[in-house]
Amino acid sequence: MLEFAGFLPFLLIIGMAAIQLGLVGYGANQAGSAARAAARAESLTPGTAQAAASAATSTWLHPAAATGTGDTITATVTVHVPAIIPLFDGWDLTRTATMPNDEQNTGS
Repeated sequence: MLEFAGFLPFLLIIGMAAIQLGLVGYGANQAGSAARAAARAESLTPGTAQAAASAATSTWLHPAAATGTGDTITATVTVHVPAIIPLFDGWDLTRTATMPNDEQNTGS
């Protein structure tokens, strides 16, 4: 019993680290999906990237979208993954996606 009580803090830290790793992976997946959605929405209707990124992402990740214009639309989405392990601040994950600019191509 005493050995288990001494080893329990290590097991808890390992378990929390595994959960944190899963959250980071989930955040990276959500950022990629939001970047694709934001780039596609911006290519169809300018000014809709942030709304599309927010709709494609869990709200607790607080997505922020930025876009560039030209022949192609590049959307960069940053999400914040909170830390569940004490003494960490969390991580900002950034993903980028590029789509052809449909609005520009339809006017030609």
